[in-house]
Amino acid sequence: MCGRFGLSRPEKLKLERFGIIALPEETHPRFNIAPGTDVLVVRERKGEREAITLRWGLVPWWADDVAVGARMANARSDTAFTKPAFRDPMRQRRCLIPADVFYEWQAIPGERRKQPYAVGLRSREPFALGGIWDFWRPKEGGEGIATFAILTTEPNVLLSPIHDRMPVIVPADRFLTWLDARTPEPEVKELVQPFPSELMEAWFISPRVNKADEDDAGLLEPEAPASPRAEQLELG
Repeated sequence: MCGRFGLSRPEKLKLERFGIIALPEETHPRFNIAPGTDVLVVRERKGEREAITLRWGLVPWWADDVAVGARMANARSDTAFTKPAFRDPMRQRRCLIPADVFYEWQAIPGERRKQPYAVGLRSREPFALGGIWDFWRPKEGGEGIATFAILTTEPNVLLSPIHDRMPVIVPADRFLTWLDARTPEPEVKELVQPFPSELMEAWFISPRVNKADEDDAGLLEPEAPASPRAEQLELG
């Protein structure tokens, strides 16, 4: 799954890769982005690509209550083409979520607490998570809301000791293919495979990341493992 991520250096984004020319004026570094918040997303509408903020937690257009978004921060890519909540967005409303780190929590044998990891590219360059979006409006009328979910896939070799899922990372040279609603389904499915582990790294970080209101650069600093048991599971 993907429950938290960050975009600590938005100024490093290569906008031409996304097919956009500018970011929203309010874009600023974020180190601990949580579901339920407004997040920078790139999408394509009517053939035009745009960078906007959408609420994290997908609410299908047909939902009775916006509260369902709290349960739909993630969508499994292996079932997204068939599940009613995700199948239309998966075919027609895909998006990219710029990031440069995401967080995963590893269970520690014999303990209730979990060991948090930061995960990113070895190059420390930004990347893009694959997502889907939808627009919901109350049946009684009134203002609607655009929301999104992050797709997940099987973990690669790096992530498998930490968690049984990882977010979909779309290769930079396929950004526009991903955004294009005309891309055939088989080609889309090729893009939701686990990202190559040799291009990624993971490191222990502070349990401060567990609190969504902690949002500073110090969260990315490497730390000793929270437990000797976690150290035994450290990745090589």
